[in-house]
Amino acid sequence: MSNPVIQNIHERRSVRLFDPKTLPQDILETLINSGNRAPSGMNTQGWRFVVVQSAEARAKLSAAALPRYKTWLAAASPEVQTRRAKVDVIVDDPVYYNAPVVLFVIGTGTMTQDYDCPMACENIMLAARSLDIGSCWVYFGLKALEEPSIKEMLGIKPTEKAFGPILLGYPKANYFPDAPPKKPADITRL
Repeated sequence: MSNPVIQNIHERRSVRLFDPKTLPQDILETLINSGNRAPSGMNTQGWRFVVVQSAEARAKLSAAALPRYKTWLAAASPEVQTRRAKVDVIVDDPVYYNAPVVLFVIGTGTMTQDYDCPMACENIMLAARSLDIGSCWVYFGLKALEEPSIKEMLGIKPTEKAFGPILLGYPKANYFPDAPPKKPADITRL
């Protein structure tokens, strides 16, 4: 199909090798505004965005998440350990992959935030791909929030919930990985 939107969806990949080059502020704002355009229950837009760019703040995130990642990895299957080792040996931060931007979408307590905020995340990742910006949603990035000092650093209130984080940056050597095999859609027709 030659539809550019569908092509962009099909070409989106999780990028884990980032160039240290800073994202221009106008591009970052475009990505955040794309997330802000996501649908939300009753148009509440029950989210806000926290952008982590400073080396110091990213180091604090990594220091909090890394021990939790290592505990999980030690208990993972040998297949997962082997797959993870391929990336872990080429980055010194196996949680945030040295991405220049770590972006959290913060749900502000609306009743539909668990549905709305992931749509904002996906909009950001699709917009990033359309601009040749790499992105990756990293589950272990949330593990840093188990440290109260990290929640405080990010300004997350007790009534709020974090989603993502989404890593953003230029892929190293413009590297977008090949698509992993996808199973055919499981469809029930009635």
